[in-house]
Amino acid sequence: MLFRVDPGSSVPLGEQIAAGVRRAVADGEVAPGERLPPARSLAESLGVNLHTVLRGYQRLRDEGLIELRRGRGAVVLAGTPARARLLEQVRSLVSEARALGLSEDEVLGLVRDGLGGSRA
Repeated sequence: MLFRVDPGSSVPLGEQIAAGVRRAVADGEVAPGERLPPARSLAESLGVNLHTVLRGYQRLRDEGLIELRRGRGAVVLAGTPARARLLEQVRSLVSEARALGLSEDEVLGLVRDGLGGSRA
């Protein structure tokens, strides 16, 4: 798996790392059960701080895509390709909505409409 980050981007580096992993999982480049590169090695190869990589990995853990274990590293969880694709689509939706100037309430309203109406 090839990681790239753009230091000039407005997207934080940790999020760029997380997005790269999400795409790799969604595209089937990384399979469930496969280990991600060790955070220290990845930080060195990208020329970023170790904590930047760890922030990206922690975000993926919080999203339920990977498991972090001391001594074992970051491992992709089973059933994640579909979830990773969905997360990428959600991030794309949010980005496009911001570019259009939509408020959070407007975006949530659109999602509720897409789900078949609001639920009380």
